[in-house]
Amino acid sequence: MTATKTEIEVSYKPIPTMNRKITLALVDDHQIVIDGLLSLLKGHDHFKLVFATTDPTQVLTKMGETPVDILLTDVMMPGLPGNELAKKVRERFPAVRILALSMSGQGDLVNEMINDADISGYVLKNVGKQELIRALEKIAGGGIYFSEEVIAELQRSSERKKQKEDAHLTDREIEIIRLIEKEYNNKQIAEELFISERTVETHRKNIFRKTNTNSVIGLVKYAYEHKLI
Repeated sequence: MTATKTEIEVSYKPIPTMNRKITLALVDDHQIVIDGLLSLLKGHDHFKLVFATTDPTQVLTKMGETPVDILLTDVMMPGLPGNELAKKVRERFPAVRILALSMSGQGDLVNEMINDADISGYVLKNVGKQELIRALEKIAGGGIYFSEEVIAELQRSSERKKQKEDAHLTDREIEIIRLIEKEYNNKQIAEELFISERTVETHRKNIFRKTNTNSVIGLVKYAYEHKLI
């Protein structure tokens, strides 16, 4: 399942605040990121940080001891990646909203977070104070927040997937593309795949035609853009 603009506009019920502060938890394996986010939140009395940690394996235990409304989590962490942590949090604490933080808005990363854990938002770590507060307020109010850069990358990712499907590359052609990227010549490809050089040449012509490329550099660029290698 790939996230669409329609899906990420779905709203949740607001967090029942009853004139209390919205409680936050923060996990990132880099302390400097935590310090930066704390600086952005400083002075906003509507939110209260109940704990921050660089160790994602501590999050579930800490959340069991101190309930939180919103978890801000890094996506790429050693030991326990953000999508796996978010899934565990969703299973044990279904009422907690999750805001993903990442250096990358890469479409497959976002989709993993959406599909695995039903996150409430995704922002990049270069987020400014106003956008961070806006994201938290929208999530607390029952909405979903994805930064414009992330929305744009999701759209590009969807377009790349469509182009890949439209190209109708066969498994054999993709296999040959990966060998071309490794700088194999036709003879080496033929030996690797136990086919004739003439068959390799035919495949190459079909690959360039289907991908609308006319050079190895262009083909390799296409392959990286469409996650073929």
